[in-house]
Amino acid sequence: MRLIIQRVSEASVKINENIKGSIQKGLLVLVGIEENDTEKDADYLAQKTVNMRIFNDNEGKMNLSVLDVLGDILLISQFTLFASTKKGNRPSFIQAAKPEIAIPIYEKMIILFEKYLQKSIQTGEFGADMKVNLCNDGPVTIIIDSKN
Repeated sequence: MRLIIQRVSEASVKINENIKGSIQKGLLVLVGIEENDTEKDADYLAQKTVNMRIFNDNEGKMNLSVLDVLGDILLISQFTLFASTKKGNRPSFIQAAKPEIAIPIYEKMIILFEKYLQKSIQTGEFGADMKVNLCNDGPVTIIIDSKN
């Protein structure tokens, strides 16, 4: 499982011109799920994400987590995080999990983020054509993979 975590001052996702999810200060988390990922991968990454110290403290040092700053999370599924570009010019997405595997793990990840963040999170919609808008704060962008 692979996450791209962006520290944001605001972020939102639209589906068919309607806002599905919106946050202010917090994290925009893009999640890609691979065929062999499990709920264990989701649990590891959810805990790691909410505790990651990427928000500035009073001295301007990245010392605070999204929990510490009472921030929010917007979680977006993005199978393209497992694009293979080794051959040719058209990416292959063969590594990305099929919906019957990915959807239950994505839904479990929502539950885990809410458990560890201790409040509801905002989400996109699995498989939908989404328009994501964000203001990356810093900019701070972190990539983590449960297999590395």
